[in-house]
Amino acid sequence: MADAIFIGGLVLAILCAVVMKARQALREDADTPQGLAPGTGDHIIEVEYSSGLGGGHATRIRVPRDPQAYARAFVPMRERPAAPRDKPSQAGSRTAGNGTGARAIAARDRKKDEQE
Repeated sequence: MADAIFIGGLVLAILCAVVMKARQALREDADTPQGLAPGTGDHIIEVEYSSGLGGGHATRIRVPRDPQAYARAFVPMRERPAAPRDKPSQAGSRTAGNGTGARAIAARDRKKDEQE
């Protein structure tokens, strides 16, 4: 009976110590901002893998610093709104000579600038 009381008291003391330490850690971290500050550009993560037998792989992963740009990366392609330059022309080709090509748009912009 005395052993059960001793073990119960020991478990209770350890539990109280863990709870007190967790509360202390939460209070200390309350003023620390979480994550990274949003900004422009990308974080670059370099990943290298070596099999040990002479083979391997190295790559760079770019993660946008802007939270909205990061979230847009997870939207499926079929559900993303098409940008105006990505919409096909009525002729079915962006280079059909109907004024939707990059050169035609640049010429149109130059004309607008000259008229202003």
